Amino acid sequence: MSDEEHQFESKADAGASKTYPQQAGTIRKGGYIVIKGRACKVVEVSTSKTGKHGHAKCHFVAIDIFNGKKLEDIVPSSHNCDVPHVTRTDYQLIDIAEDGFVSLLTDNGNTKDDLKLPTDETLLGQIKDGFADGKDLVVSVMSAMGEEQINALKDISK
Repeated sequence: MSDEEHQFESKADAGASKTYPQQAGTIRKGGYIVIKGRACKVVEVSTSKTGKHGHAKCHFVAIDIFNGKKLEDIVPSSHNCDVPHVTRTDYQLIDIAEDGFVSLLTDNGNTKDDLKLPTDETLLGQIKDGFADGKDLVVSVMSAMGEEQINALKDISK
């Protein structure tokens, strides 16, 4: 036994995976799927018949939830696909910095300062205009696979 203390690096991650497996045949329109390493929302699913070699195939058309690009993938329906853990959190907007970063208030009273303004022009305009008018704004932040982005806005000032 030694008297020296051990130092452990904290990763602030419980080791949980960013995705989970799900059988391709059970993924439906409106669900999420990982295509080419990107988290996507499924907009269209078509299943082909079982072929000569015995696998029905699922054709997925999906939109990347962060950049809006359309991606497609064809997977045998009996195989597993990666499905991202997608979470949506609401934060109150405190401040907008000149460099494009926002300051948000979390539920426990801390601030979150590592998010940039969204690239979507209409949402960006709504956030800037509402903040300039002094409204109390709540932004919805979608996070999946280590990425986060503001994707919606609510005005709570009455």
